[in-house]
Amino acid sequence: MRKSTLCYIFKEDRVLLLYRNKKKNDPNGGKWIGVGGKVEAGETPDECVVREVYEETGLKLTSFKRRGVISFVSENWDDEEMYLYSGDGFEGEMTSDCDEGDLRWTEVSKVMDLPMWEGDRYFLKPLLEGRDEINMTLRYEGLGADEHLAEVIE
Repeated sequence: MRKSTLCYIFKEDRVLLLYRNKKKNDPNGGKWIGVGGKVEAGETPDECVVREVYEETGLKLTSFKRRGVISFVSENWDDEEMYLYSGDGFEGEMTSDCDEGDLRWTEVSKVMDLPMWEGDRYFLKPLLEGRDEINMTLRYEGLGADEHLAEVIE
């Protein structure tokens, strides 16, 4: 099973989001997501989230918390276990050129209005509301434009 991390970094009433628009054939293309990526061999999820945030944003996390694990199941993709994080402390200057897409500080009150994966709304809403423990399985069916969230198991 593939393992990954996803982090939403907060600053005052804003959260840092990534609009995926720079890679060809990106399954996340055209969607707003947090910052993160694949856990590499020998790496813990905590080490991964710090590395991925730095690689994609130029920011070094100094305060972050694992909020839970989201499992993704699909008939078309490898199953994935994603470690969900929030961050509220960082150092450094944010890069102006992320190779994954465009980074933007977004008002928390406007996040849920943005284009994103249907399933992301199920863990993002409680995260934005401050819930500490968020664990669930999201099962997708279909392919391409027909892909849809079929089930949420909490």
